[in-house]
Amino acid sequence: MTEQEPASAVDSDAIDLSVRTPAQRSRTFTGILVNTALANITTSYLWYALTFWVYLETRNVIATGVIGGAYMLLIALSSISFGTLVDRHRKLAVMRFAAVFTLVMFVLAGVMFLLTPVEALLDLTQPWFWIFTMIILIGAVVENMRNIALSTTVTILIEPDRRANANGLVGMVQGLMFLVTSVLSGLSVGMLGMGWTVVVALVLTALAFAHLLTLRLPEEVRAAASDAQGGFDLRGSWAAVMAISGLFALILFSTFNNFIGGVYMALMDPYGLEMFSVEIWGTVFAVGATGFIVGGALIGKFGLGPNPLRTMLIAVALMGVLGAVFTLREWAWLYIAGIWFYMALVPVVEAAEQTVIQKVVPLPRQGRVFGFAMAFESAAAPITAFLIAPIAQFWIIPYARSSEGAAQLEPLLGEGISRGIALVFLVAGLIMIAVALIAFLTPVYRRVSASYAQAGVEEPESENADTSSTS
Repeated sequence: MTEQEPASAVDSDAIDLSVRTPAQRSRTFTGILVNTALANITTSYLWYALTFWVYLETRNVIATGVIGGAYMLLIALSSISFGTLVDRHRKLAVMRFAAVFTLVMFVLAGVMFLLTPVEALLDLTQPWFWIFTMIILIGAVVENMRNIALSTTVTILIEPDRRANANGLVGMVQGLMFLVTSVLSGLSVGMLGMGWTVVVALVLTALAFAHLLTLRLPEEVRAAASDAQGGFDLRGSWAAVMAISGLFALILFSTFNNFIGGVYMALMDPYGLEMFSVEIWGTVFAVGATGFIVGGALIGKFGLGPNPLRTMLIAVALMGVLGAVFTLREWAWLYIAGIWFYMALVPVVEAAEQTVIQKVVPLPRQGRVFGFAMAFESAAAPITAFLIAPIAQFWIIPYARSSEGAAQLEPLLGEGISRGIALVFLVAGLIMIAVALIAFLTPVYRRVSASYAQAGVEEPESENADTSSTS
């Protein structure tokens, strides 16, 4: 593939845009987006509920750590396979397969919970706990295949100049999922118990599947001709990424951004729990998550500008500023405001990457590129979290709490019991700022920006030619 190939991301032989108007296609996308939102909320609801239930019943942090780590690991390992399947099959068919598979897994989990005594199910030395956990885990992981397919439907259904807006709406939905599950999962386990929580997840998954059956995508005449091989096309994924000049560097940048984000993932909860009670902290974090929704909604309204990559780098630099300053003093209002604005910028980064890929990568390869990016990026934050947590616990926090360390840090970070975590946040934020500013000066930034601009010029010409050929 040459660098000229991305001129038209849509395969004109497999996709017929003349069958419906842009407004009709947009309504279908809205239906797919709402359906995916319900599916994501349901799987996250059950997964978080499982984590809460296991900890409350066993008080075993190793079990919850293994559950969380296994989820992220399987996402990273399976994303390339998911992308390969998306490229080789029609997008709605992939979504329906994922929905059925998840439904079957949740049914099995419900049957197992009904037939197995709770004492045996919570005994970590017995296989029943791990089987029950893996059934829910696999169902939740496979559901993520729909998110890759959703990104490719943006290319099919949304006009090129509105894709950034659509990706912003995807980010808003993800924020809604984060907000809803963080609140409802705990309430569900506390008020209904794990058994009824599984039943609720089953009903919602079945409803999402039933609704998915009513959606149609007539523009996709057939699956786009793809060079994907087998069920795990790592070589094809790599080739698809490397075919576009600078694309791998874009994915690496997003991955590095997730590495820094892992610092906040590991230490944000401990910092909040030192400042608030556990009940108040849960509410505070839910309020902060509304920033994610607002950020996505603003992109849905205003887009990302003529150069999404430039917008992304500006957003990353601003995230670094926020990450550096929101714990400079141990003030609750500063921490809450910092979380909210940080969350509001996350959809900008994610939507910008998706918009660039949708523009410069041909549709028959988009699934593998999105899967490749997901594999890299989903592994980054947990790795950093695993590394920074012990460093902070055994070295940085004890230093900051010592009389000598506290005196040295006071002029910069003030007083408080969490100055060690604040120091880690400050350094991580400064690194993020520096990397974002350096990225502006790189040849890769100029090449990817030029590729995006060129694709923006040539794609409408290609679509006009396709339309005239069908008339």
